[in-house]
Amino acid sequence: MKNFSKITLSVLIAASATLTSCSNDDNDKPAEKESIYVRLGGTTMVSDPDNSGQMIEKGRLSFRKVVNSTIGLIVADIQSNASGNLQAHFAPLLAETGNTQATNIAKLSDNLTDFFSFNTGGTNAVNTYSGLNMVAAHDPAKNPRMGTKASNADYTKFEGYVGAAANANGVASNTELYTDIVAVLESLRTPIVQK
Repeated sequence: MKNFSKITLSVLIAASATLTSCSNDDNDKPAEKESIYVRLGGTTMVSDPDNSGQMIEKGRLSFRKVVNSTIGLIVADIQSNASGNLQAHFAPLLAETGNTQATNIAKLSDNLTDFFSFNTGGTNAVNTYSGLNMVAAHDPAKNPRMGTKASNADYTKFEGYVGAAANANGVASNTELYTDIVAVLESLRTPIVQK
């Protein structure tokens, strides 16, 4: 009996040592990718170029730059009166006059920056999104600031503007990061495209 116990005990110790060493071997696991927000600069505080004397998280600033550049491209497209422009979608917003228009465009920028920052790993303390869900936000019946429903072609054009804005702001130079951002945009196509 003593021999059997010693053999059993030896087998149990060897098995537990093997299992323990396997469970501690993290080299077989692929490294988790950092969030898009972190790869855009994360929570590192930097000087806000648009608000003298204030600080902003670098990840949020990166998103804001791309959002503002995208809005600028959309406005330029609308002003060009080119066929297939996005004017019908933004007509209510752009019809507002004076200081109200600038304020509402700033609100749109803040809202989009909040949305993308929050949904790509931004900190909850700084980046909160409390706007409409994507279906309601893009349905003129539920959002009077939306002129018309978007088609696939409209959304593809919007994605192109985001791509151009990302390129202009240095975000597109990181291919993996850019691919991940495009994947986020594509995940929004279904709720946004409603015609």
